[in-house]
Amino acid sequence: MSGNPRQKIFDSILGTVGHTPVVRLNALAPPRVNVFVKVEAFNPMGSVKDRLALGIIEDAERRGALRPGQTVIEATSGNTGIGLAMVCAVKGYPLVVTMAENFSVERRKMMRFLGAKVVLTPAALKGSGMLAKAVELADKHGWFLCRQFENEANADMHSRTTAPEILAAFEGERLDYWVTGYGTGGTLKGVARVLKAQRPETQVIVCEPDNSPILGSGIAQARLPDGTPSDSHPAFRPHLMQGWSPDFIPKLTEDALAMRLVDRVIPINGNEAVRLARELAQREGIFCGISAGATLAGALQVARNAPDGANVLCMLPDTGERYLSTPLFEGIGADMTDEELEIARSTPGARFDTPTSTPPGSESALAATSAVATSPEPATDADAFVAQLLADPAQPVVLFALEWCEFCWSLRKLFAACSIPYRSVDLDSADYQVGDRGGRIRSVLAARIGASTIPQVFVGGEWIGGTTETMAAFNEGRLQRLLREQGVHFDEAADVDADALLPAWLHPR
Repeated sequence: MSGNPRQKIFDSILGTVGHTPVVRLNALAPPRVNVFVKVEAFNPMGSVKDRLALGIIEDAERRGALRPGQTVIEATSGNTGIGLAMVCAVKGYPLVVTMAENFSVERRKMMRFLGAKVVLTPAALKGSGMLAKAVELADKHGWFLCRQFENEANADMHSRTTAPEILAAFEGERLDYWVTGYGTGGTLKGVARVLKAQRPETQVIVCEPDNSPILGSGIAQARLPDGTPSDSHPAFRPHLMQGWSPDFIPKLTEDALAMRLVDRVIPINGNEAVRLARELAQREGIFCGISAGATLAGALQVARNAPDGANVLCMLPDTGERYLSTPLFEGIGADMTDEELEIARSTPGARFDTPTSTPPGSESALAATSAVATSPEPATDADAFVAQLLADPAQPVVLFALEWCEFCWSLRKLFAACSIPYRSVDLDSADYQVGDRGGRIRSVLAARIGASTIPQVFVGGEWIGGTTETMAAFNEGRLQRLLREQGVHFDEAADVDADALLPAWLHPR
């Protein structure tokens, strides 16, 4: 593509949707064939579904189908919901998504972080279950249902953006094969119809899971009058590729088949998809998800049998961070491996298995977070403030904390997990920095309890201690007893491993 459309100022994040790069593979492609990938992770929320989210919402606005302030709802495996959450955040629409419970938790968190509500549906009901729930909620509450699987605005967005980007990238060059998977079929239909019209020599290759060959089965999808599936497809089986082929043939995908836009369907093994997603990261430096690995697997199959000099373009639908809890990251640990430990031990400095000395004139990170601000004498106002806090019956649990301390966050996680109400006095916050108020309070605490570290926890005026002491009190049941005595209501049935909430670097390696 000519120029760089990203070198400008945008009115909002929505202006950055699209214009994703086409990148040549160097390590994974056969030497006699050129394999290119279109990296959709460059969209603002990291996936190709940002395109359809913007396309569907703006189309609904133009048609008057979406009113200002109306709630938007959609069934999604995650990426569409993340894209919609971005668009709705910018445009001011509340968003509710329905999603089967077996999709990765990262996706739920990302949508909620963007302000969306996420309604989970039973995994046993599959994709059609979450779709049925979305329809049900839309009908009951009068919400705008996106209908991504049959909404022509989805495919139109790809015809207007993705396809022209591909044509521009290969202007004056051959484009022998375009390889894609399908989720809704919007990318497939929208791009393929443009390619067939303007580059009819380009073969369109569609990939699907080998253990769930819905398209390859040749069995038609049963549908309701509005185009939605009436039931799961009989050839569907659960598979690894989240976002790929749901348990029905989407209407847009069926359209592409009926229009004879597809030249070939390739079955892809899930383990091969995972392997190639990792290979993309470790050999090409391209961080992507399982569906991208699966599409690349199809592209490499095509490349092996392609004529010399052929150009193969493969879609990479999304980025990899939303797969942290999936098999893609199986075996990728947070702690050092034996090999990494051996590297660490090969030099004497900065090692976990030897005592650490503090260089003259410097402080360790732990000392820096625990140091007490000095004051000649505890100020009267700080002394009175601490006494008043600890004697307040309306809020018996008081946490003296630092905003960005790992140990403080461990306690916050414990209190949240057990629904323990508490007052947090964040001594390093902007309010407490005025006039060194936080420093004076820390001096008062040090004089009162004989300990200079932060955090410190009190229940009903009784000092419990810092993080490890409070965790120990919880594990022994002493903290729960004190809470009951003070009339504090909390979730006594919460199953919490308090030690697991401590900073990860404290856990045994």
